[in-house]
Amino acid sequence: MSGMQAKEQAGDMGEKRIEEKIAQFPICEYAFIRPEEIPFSEKVRYICRTECPRYGTSWACPPAVGTLEECRERCLAFEKGFIFTTVSEGADLENMDAMLAMRGGHEKITRRIVEIFRENYEEVQAFSTESCAICETCSYPDAPCRHPDYMLPSVEGQGILVTELAERNGMTFLNGSNVVTWFSLILYAGEKAALQRRSYENHLF
Repeated sequence: MSGMQAKEQAGDMGEKRIEEKIAQFPICEYAFIRPEEIPFSEKVRYICRTECPRYGTSWACPPAVGTLEECRERCLAFEKGFIFTTVSEGADLENMDAMLAMRGGHEKITRRIVEIFRENYEEVQAFSTESCAICETCSYPDAPCRHPDYMLPSVEGQGILVTELAERNGMTFLNGSNVVTWFSLILYAGEKAALQRRSYENHLF
């Protein structure tokens, strides 16, 4: 695969710092987006409900994450967004269990990048691929989530059309045969005051 490609450049100082730091990760493509660009569809929820075995079994998936409208409102409450991909090569696309076993590296990268965002922004919410797999058996619905600050809810579980979001930002969804493209979405708001002061001082001098 080719090196990391940015589809939309960083804006504020926090984003520029993030762009510098993510260079250490094997990211395929990324883009800074506006939450208003995110396409939501009841069709995605229908697929979750009728085809996904994780539906109704996890705090990271519907119906636990709320209605489609609640998910939309939650996402639109943030100021900005960041979407990125990694890839797993040599995947057996017909073996779902084997394919999902390959996503661990993407989840680790996502959590590392979330930490970077939290260093720079007051409010951060991340969504990752498929369903949460931290616990062998999820506590849903009998007890609260055991790891609410570590859990990564599913992007598709929010009702987001990931393929359309990727296309809108010039990102590649299919990267070849036997290649899985993993997506994560990070929403954020409130650049930390120290970064804002530094940006102001840089403009002065």
